Amino acid sequence: MTNSPTTTSQFTHEVTARIERLREQAEAGGFDAAIDLIVSTLDGGGVIQAFGTGHSEAFAMEIAGRAGGLIPTTRIALRDVVLHGPRDVEVLHSGILERDVDVVSDLWDASIIHPADLFVIASNSGVNGSIVGMALAAKERGHAVIAVTSLEHTGAVTPKHPSGKRLSEIADVTIDNLAPYGDTTLTIGEGIGVGAVSSLTAAFIAQLLTIGVAERMAARGDVPPVYISANIPGGDDHNNALENRYAGKIRRGA
Repeated sequence: MTNSPTTTSQFTHEVTARIERLREQAEAGGFDAAIDLIVSTLDGGGVIQAFGTGHSEAFAMEIAGRAGGLIPTTRIALRDVVLHGPRDVEVLHSGILERDVDVVSDLWDASIIHPADLFVIASNSGVNGSIVGMALAAKERGHAVIAVTSLEHTGAVTPKHPSGKRLSEIADVTIDNLAPYGDTTLTIGEGIGVGAVSSLTAAFIAQLLTIGVAERMAARGDVPPVYISANIPGGDDHNNALENRYAGKIRRGA
């Protein structure tokens, strides 16, 4: 059975209306503070540390290591505590790491982080232990933090970190992903919520930030360090040459 024209149109409206609001914000300078921080970080020799858990890891993937994206970026993932840290693979078989406050120390030690780096952290709820803990750890060590979160959702739920803080309350700059409480935009059947939008709006935000940074750098005569697709001729050579500039500062993996 295919989606009905009504629900398809409704969901399309919910998505495009939010995309339009984000476009308006960007054109009005609403993302300038975040772009300023990113450009300043790159000018200072730092890289962008992108972090998200659960479905918000998709945001980190939009920021780090993709065609059309900035090369001086690194994606931090919870699985790093197994791949590069001391934890056993069994911890990945449940969803507890996302809410585990204690994972932050291992995750930090397993990451490649330098003093000049900037953190861009995405979480729809903005209250889970690993997310809030990472933001606090970054701030305690002198790093700036940009948050992408749902202000509607995070304001309606109780923080799960012992600090009692939300991601939005820690960050230097917060960008609202415009997702509603619970993320879903449609109701079908007996009150079943569907039509989640946070991944779509977050991906759009990630691209707007990347475009804004590239534009800013190009306008002053610099060549933005941007990936081209590895699946076109010369792609690997271009990307490898630029990655070598940031050897020891960025990590790429599957």
